[in-house]
Amino acid sequence: EAEDELAELWISAEDRDAITAAVQAIDTALRSDASAKGEAVAENLRALHVPPLRVLFVARESDCVVQIEMIRRI
Repeated sequence: EAEDELAELWISAEDRDAITAAVQAIDTALRSDASAKGEAVAENLRALHVPPLRVLFVARESDCVVQIEMIRRI
């Protein structure tokens, strides 16, 4: 679902380069120690802001997985 949200954001964006750069920065940031990135918003749910995007994610350290729950333009 988050991939569909991202695709829609990118397709409708006038500044696709900014969206692409933010996605790359988010990907890089969440590759290591994701549970310490961003800010806690609920139990096991964190938010990371990389303008012009904001993602909500769950970092599952036990199986080394980061699941993006939502991505929005801010």
